[in-house]
Formats: sequence, structure tokens, C-alpha cells
Amino acid sequence: MANGDVRTYYEDGQWKSGVDGNSRASNVGGTKAEQSAIGRDMARERSVEHRITRMDGAVTQQNSYGNDPKRSKG
Repeated sequence: MANGDVRTYYEDGQWKSGVDGNSRASNVGGTKAEQSAIGRDMARERSVEHRITRMDGAVTQQNSYGNDPKRSKG
């Protein structure tokens, strides 16, 4: 995952959303659904990817909100 992308993850008994490359989460607490919505909004504002993980760290969902490569002909 590139620096600047947003990740929603479970750590230390809490759901968190943060920007990769930062040492601390941007938002902490609430349910997975609440943090997923916060993470999605963060990713949309930054036009980056958003990854949501399970409690064990496995990626369950990945969405891109910008910077996608342009389609090529053919």
C-alpha cells in the first residue's frame, strides 16, 4: 500500500482509520462500519485507495477513489 492511502484496521481492541505512512491513526473508536465510513470519506477527499481489513489484518475490501491509470485503446 502506498504512503498516503487510507486503511481501516483493528488494533489494540479498537477500530481505527489512518493514512499509511503516518505513525498514528487519524480516527479511533466505534464500530467497524463507522470507521469504514470515516476511512472511505478520508480516501475520497484525498483521491487515494481505501483498504478495510478484518481483525486478523487480512484485507477484505479495497476501493480506489482516484489516480487510476487511464484506459488504453484495445
